[in-house]
Amino acid sequence: MALEREPRSALLEEALGPGGPIVVFDQVTLAFDDKVILEEISFTLKTGHTKIFLGASGAGKSTILRLILGLLKPDAGHIFVNGDRVDNMTEDQLMGVRGDLGMVFQEGALFDSLTVRENVGYKLAEERVPYEQANSRVEEVLGFVRLAEFIDRKPSELSGGQRRRVAIARAMAAKPRILLYDEPTTGLDPITSITIDEEIIKLRDIEHVSSIVVTHQLRDAFFVAEHMALPDGPDGVRFERAPEGKADEAEFIMLRDGKIAFEGNATELREVRKSDPYIAAFLS
Repeated sequence: MALEREPRSALLEEALGPGGPIVVFDQVTLAFDDKVILEEISFTLKTGHTKIFLGASGAGKSTILRLILGLLKPDAGHIFVNGDRVDNMTEDQLMGVRGDLGMVFQEGALFDSLTVRENVGYKLAEERVPYEQANSRVEEVLGFVRLAEFIDRKPSELSGGQRRRVAIARAMAAKPRILLYDEPTTGLDPITSITIDEEIIKLRDIEHVSSIVVTHQLRDAFFVAEHMALPDGPDGVRFERAPEGKADEAEFIMLRDGKIAFEGNATELREVRKSDPYIAAFLS
């Protein structure tokens, strides 16, 4: 007699099936004491696509990233990364998952005592990648973010935007398939912010990296969603406005009081503001 399988949600069926999404949250809930941070959050991230999380401070945006990394455990629900359930993994098991995740922290979080070369190659050194191979990869990713000439400088010798681009290079050095960005343009002027947005777009469209972007900077969120990178142009890459189908690959999730208040593309987000006072106020 066949055993009855525990019923699965549609999201779990998709996550566990062939070619499933690269990140899945299924009914994830998290609370600290009596304060609910996230309540029954469900979403998927497809390979090569972008999810952009918006919301007021304390809405739970950065908590999403910590849950993916396994730095926090949910009280309920399931989290899958690359088809593996991570919410019940041990710390040793999570190390393998984190090898396919790159994280860009607020303010960059570089080591001030190390050179740009050493910062970018830090994870490769930890993994004992041979020096010549690691150094070649460091030079490659610094070239990708247009900072090859700064390889032997210290972070203190760089501008804020340059430090943030070094952080992106460090995150991509080990060739992760998923990049997590926590407020990547915070504290930067609008012109410098666009250079960071372009790096996020390049990684998605040229390197086919899946990405989750947490931000409260609406200008940057819409720029990332509605632009694309093409492998040509004077610097090897050209940016232009994305056609509707391409732009739809970037989806917004608006969090409010730990719940999803909106999920959809840029066009849908602009449309819903006409009928939702909270979203209208946030986008104003």
